[in-house]
Amino acid sequence: MFAQPKKIGGQQLPQRLQKNPPKVVPLRKQVQLTQQPQRQPAPMDDTQLREAQARSREIIVEAKDEALAIREKAEREARLLRQEISDKERSNQFVKKLERVAGLTRDQAKQQILENLESELAKDTAQMIQAAENKAKEESDDKAREILVDAMKHGATEYVPEYTVSIVKIADDEVKGRIIGKDGRNIRSFELITGVDVDLDDQPGQVRLSCFDPVRREIARITLERLIKDGRIQPTRIEETVQKVTSELQKIMYEEGKKLCHAVGIYNLPADLMQILGRFKYRFSYGQNLIAHTLEETRIGMALAQEVGANVEVVKLGCLLHDIGKVVNDEEGSHVELGVNLLKKYRIPQVVIDCVEQHHEDTPFTSNESVLVYIADAISGARPGARYENYDEYVKRLTNLEAIAKSYDSVREAYAIQAGREVRVILNPDNSKDDDAVVLSHKIKDRIQAEMTYPGTVTVTVVREVRSVDVAK
Repeated sequence: MFAQPKKIGGQQLPQRLQKNPPKVVPLRKQVQLTQQPQRQPAPMDDTQLREAQARSREIIVEAKDEALAIREKAEREARLLRQEISDKERSNQFVKKLERVAGLTRDQAKQQILENLESELAKDTAQMIQAAENKAKEESDDKAREILVDAMKHGATEYVPEYTVSIVKIADDEVKGRIIGKDGRNIRSFELITGVDVDLDDQPGQVRLSCFDPVRREIARITLERLIKDGRIQPTRIEETVQKVTSELQKIMYEEGKKLCHAVGIYNLPADLMQILGRFKYRFSYGQNLIAHTLEETRIGMALAQEVGANVEVVKLGCLLHDIGKVVNDEEGSHVELGVNLLKKYRIPQVVIDCVEQHHEDTPFTSNESVLVYIADAISGARPGARYENYDEYVKRLTNLEAIAKSYDSVREAYAIQAGREVRVILNPDNSKDDDAVVLSHKIKDRIQAEMTYPGTVTVTVVREVRSVDVAK
């Protein structure tokens, strides 16, 4: 017998399922199988629970406190801001009220207050300024004296007096006969070759050599001493000795110029200028040797420049070269003009040339360095014992200059000025014409050249002037 087909939910099962019916699992068990088991957290003990609860309470309290502090700070800042706004409003209202009462704006009131204050303080300010100026003047005078004294200490040098005459000692007066030679042949040759004047009649036992060129005079002195020692005094021997002494003296002058430059810290000067500076060894101005004077002046100028903050190098070169024109003898002009022209040939910086050109105030000062060179020169030349002037010769030269000018009938007055470097001639307008001034200046110049001996140059200035004065009453 066939088994009866099974039904599920009133439905008949298919044939294949009837043969192999699935196993029926109870619903409760199916639900348990579909739900996977999950890990349960470990149970928390009471201590950890209490700590967590306490920490949570603390966090809540801290958050409340912080929120309260922020709110209080914001309220405080708001109050300050409201107070500031209120103060400004009251201040503006007060200012506006004052402006209405005074009839002035704020700027006008401020200006009026300042003017009143300035007026009240003017007297006190003037007294303070005057006191400060007096104090500064006193201190500046003291400081200036201190600077000058200190500078003179830096520049102190030895003093050696000398004139325009060199003396050669001889054993007896028979030597003078050999110097003269047959018919004066030797002495004429000697004077012609050396360019000096020989005086044998002044005093016994000596021969005087006179010349304003110190180098020529020194060459003549050494030459004459060697000729006397050798005993052979004749024109040919004189010429040979002069050439040899000149060559030797050129080397000596170069070394002296180099020594002078190095003594003041100058090492890059052209060799020709060093040799020209070496002539200072034999050149004297009013008894003051030019090497000693230049060394002294340069040291004074450097000290002054350092004190006042001027350019030390410019002052140094200006002091070193300021008198270089005094040893330029092959051109006409004052030593200032000759020095300026010489330095321009060697392309010396213009600021240094200005110092040389202005050290006697011939032209206005153009720099502080020029003023310092002028001051240093004045200190060196004017200090006690620095120079010696042969006053008899000096007065005689001035008197002769004026006498030559006054010897003409058309001259009313004549004055020798600038230490004999210029003659100012005033013509009588009634006895002269304008053209006479030109002619007379040439005549006086020619007579001075022919009749007088003088250092440097002499300028002749002739002035003719006609004036007419009337008074209205």
